[in-house]
This record gives sequence, structure tokens and C-alpha cells, in this order.
Amino acid sequence: MTPSAPSLAATLTRSVGTDASAPHSDATAEFGAGVRECLALAADMVAEPDPEPADAARLAELVGRVGAWAREGIDLDTVLRAYHEAVRRAFSDIAGGRGDGETLFADAEQALRLLETVTVATSAAYLDEHRSAARHHQTAAQTLVTALLSGHGRAALARRTGIVVAPAYQVVALSIAPHPGESDPRRNAETVARRKLRRLQSALAPVLGSRALSLLSVDGGTVLVPVDGPDVTARIDAPVLTADTLDVLSAAASVPLTATAVTGPTARIPELAAQAHELLELVRALGRPPGLYEIADVAVEYQLTRPGPARAHLAAVLGPLRQHPDLLETLRTYVDSGLDRKSTAVRLAIHPNSVAHRVRRIERLTGIELARPDGLARASLALLAFDLGTDSSTEECG
Repeated sequence: MTPSAPSLAATLTRSVGTDASAPHSDATAEFGAGVRECLALAADMVAEPDPEPADAARLAELVGRVGAWAREGIDLDTVLRAYHEAVRRAFSDIAGGRGDGETLFADAEQALRLLETVTVATSAAYLDEHRSAARHHQTAAQTLVTALLSGHGRAALARRTGIVVAPAYQVVALSIAPHPGESDPRRNAETVARRKLRRLQSALAPVLGSRALSLLSVDGGTVLVPVDGPDVTARIDAPVLTADTLDVLSAAASVPLTATAVTGPTARIPELAAQAHELLELVRALGRPPGLYEIADVAVEYQLTRPGPARAHLAAVLGPLRQHPDLLETLRTYVDSGLDRKSTAVRLAIHPNSVAHRVRRIERLTGIELARPDGLARASLALLAFDLGTDSSTEECG
């Protein structure tokens, strides 16, 4: 035991109080006593040059008391400041009675070891409590978002979890692109994907607010952003997620993100989520670039996804091409190339004259004049309706 240890421990136990930063309430005296006890426990631990079996029990007692402070909501900086102020005062009292530098140096070393012990133990205890609380909140939030998406039991779950349910939500369907590292054979694809997801999840609260709820996998999922206010309909066109905030989330995840968003009352979340994911599938099918899309951005295309006479009529226009896959592929490539014969020829690996010949056959079979602006628009819509009809037929057969 160093010469200063008994003096330091005794001084801490006898005279340490709380500083001005300690909580000002009925718990102030209890907090001060706790600080003294924690420091005295630590002083006993560092007083011995070699660890003793009793040290583990002392450390467990110290961590237990600190964990209780964390659960009571006492800030970590308040506790650490009280520790440092207490040790400073105790060391000042001890140093005043020392006559030689060697003993004073031993006192200083003892004080630093004491601060190291309590700071590390206290910070670790607070971190454990924070992780435990975060896991509990995440579990509660995921349970609530599942209830909101299903439309069942949301009120009871909200009461049980303590999470406030907003009157309306912006419902976001999100597609998360793969990270380049996921296809790198030198790296673990699953680990890279999980890290990507964690980065995105960590950015959600700072960008969309702490009340945003999410149910995400490494490929995407659903995000619910609360829309508050007495008049829900007045804010129906003021989404919290914007193109700019999506860019921030994309940068955090280090991958492109594609999102579709619809907003409405909480009771309609199941319906809104289905619509948002349907829009997302449409956006991806159309080959649109990453970004944020709303129904207005793909209104015509979305309307064509609704079964009805208009879609059936447009799809029927390309019916004659069913028996000519080469012509159907040519039409698709020609439209996608902006009616550029040379570009179409390169992509199809045929001569430009062959493209011209095929285009004439397409026009003759379908009645569409591709050289006219309305003809190009009609061909584009007909292709979409044709593809949608083909997909529907495939699903029904399956």
C-alpha cells in the first residue's frame, strides 16, 4: 500500500460533498453520499499494489450504484464532474500537509489511478445501460411499426411501449442498393450489408427525427415519418422526407437509395404502405434512377397498372408482335434509344438498314407511326401496358 492511500481514502470518505453541478433535488444528499462511497470503494481498490478477490466485489458494487444513476436519468457528465471535483478537493487537503515532493508525487499518482478506475467503470456502466435501453426501445419500436403496418393492436401497443403515435404518417417504401463491398470476394458480404444497414439506421433519427419508425432489412423496407398538427390534411403535401434528406441518408449508407412516399392518416397505414411499395416496384420496373418519387412523378404509368379497358386496349395494340419477338425487342430498344437507328443497331448488333426494315414492319402491324410525337408516346405506353399485362398473366398462371 502506498503511503498516501489511507490518507486519500479517509479524506474522501470524511469530507467529500457534491459540487454545484450535482442534481438540485431531494436526491442531492443521496447522490453526494453515493459519490463518496464510489470513490472510497475505488480508493480501497487502487490502494493495494496487487488485485485482491475483494476488488471484484467492490467493482460490482460500484457498477451497480452507477447503473442505478443511469436509470434514474442522472447525466454521465454530472457524475464524472462530481468525481473529479471530489478528488481535486481531497488531493488539495492532503497536499497541504505534505512536506516533501516524493510523497506528494505518490499522492498525485494515487489520485490519477483512482480517477482512472472510477471513470472507466462508470463510463462502461453507463454505456451498458444505454445499450440495454436502446435494445428495449428498438424492440418496442419494431413491434409498434409492425402493428401499424398490419392495422391491428396499435393503440394497446402504443400505451405499453410509451411511444407516441402521430395522427398521420409519411409512409416511405425504401430500396437499398447493394454496397460494392458485398460483391467483393475478399470481404464478407453479410458483414458489409449489415454495416450498411446500421449506418442507415443510425442516420434516420438525426435526419427524420427520433419518432420516425422503421422496419428495414439490408435490401430495404418501410419507414414511417410522423406528421403532426391538428389539421392532418393541411400537411398532406408537406412530407418530412425530401430529395435532399434522402441524399443525406444515401451518403450515410454509402449506397444509392430509391424511395417512394405517400402520406395519410394513421388508420390508413396498411393501405398506404401497400401503395408505396407498389409505386416502388413500378419505379424500379421503369428503370428510373435512385431518388425520391411520389405518385405525381409516375401518375400515367401508375394509372396503367390499374386493370381496366384503357390498359387492355393499349396492350392489345402490340398483340400482333407476340409472334415476332425480334420485332418486339426492336421496338423496345428503338424507343429506349430515342428513335436513333444507329444506336438501336449497335445495341441489337444488326445493320441500321435492318432496323429501318423492322420499324416499317412494326408500324404496319401495330398501326403506330413512330415518327410522330404522339406515336412515340403511344408506343411507350403500349409497351408498359403490354409488360404489365404479361406480368399479370404470368402471376395468374403461377
